[in-house]
Amino acid sequence: MTLQSIDKVPKLYLLTNDDELTTLLDKLERVFDTGAVSLLQVRRKSTLKLYDLATVYREAEMIVSLANDYDIKVVMNDSLELASHFGTGLHLGQRDGSVRVAREILGDHVVIGRTCHTDLALFKEAKREGATYGAMGTAFASITKPRAKIISKDILKKACELDFPLCVIGGITLENIHQLRDELNGAPIDYIAVTADIMGHSVDTIADKCLAWQHKLNTW
Repeated sequence: MTLQSIDKVPKLYLLTNDDELTTLLDKLERVFDTGAVSLLQVRRKSTLKLYDLATVYREAEMIVSLANDYDIKVVMNDSLELASHFGTGLHLGQRDGSVRVAREILGDHVVIGRTCHTDLALFKEAKREGATYGAMGTAFASITKPRAKIISKDILKKACELDFPLCVIGGITLENIHQLRDELNGAPIDYIAVTADIMGHSVDTIADKCLAWQHKLNTW
């Protein structure tokens, strides 16, 4: 471990999946109990497609309420309306609105993230526009986005040098997290985003998975 990594280990950034709501809430409660998660993104793509707006808001309210009980910051995926309504943060894709506008509406105190794919120019732009972090990836072949372009580790290293919080996304698991660390020479990453490698586990096993993640990140 480098001196740099002792000062700054990555935080675990969890994205929700499309589990049935009761199962999802059970999983999140087990996860939050571990203290391993620093940031939660509410990403319910199937809910948005299958249910009416009232259901979407009701689900979001229950998830946010649970996260608030554990003092865990929440960002909504792509929905400025939900973020504004619940007073949460927001994560924006490249086609999902302006960071500047979101910042004006949500205020200076909330977390606003921007997808930057594999493009350093987009990462720098996110910083200029007032985002809290830029998300870059895909780091490895991903179950959720199998056709996504794999990012060059050299680009990630350059992003780490830009004095702007970096979130690395895409296909990161317990089995490859230290490979990522080694390829980046222990460079300081702010967030590691995970969905399937945690949310894919059952209610009974998900807490142990989170604790294993916590241990891995603490040895960055």
